[in-house]
Amino acid sequence: MIKRRPLAVVALGGNALLRRGEPLSAKAQEASVAVAARSLALLSRTHRLAVTHGNGPQVGLLALQSEAGVGRAEPYPLDVLGAESEGMI
Repeated sequence: MIKRRPLAVVALGGNALLRRGEPLSAKAQEASVAVAARSLALLSRTHRLAVTHGNGPQVGLLALQSEAGVGRAEPYPLDVLGAESEGMI
């Protein structure tokens, strides 16, 4: 019988990728992702991984940007902003 590695489900909250007080930039999020990726790489040596993430701060940022454009364009609905932030992450 083949022994399978245990499964670890890892959920990274949106705040783990874009922390309060940090610049609201892609570069800041990329730095956070790099830290998480190093830890996940170590964990993947002993476990199978299922990785998921939140996107609350990212959606909030996109909503603020969308609202700032009021008058020039109608703000995007939250479901669209959620999909956009998922793609960005």
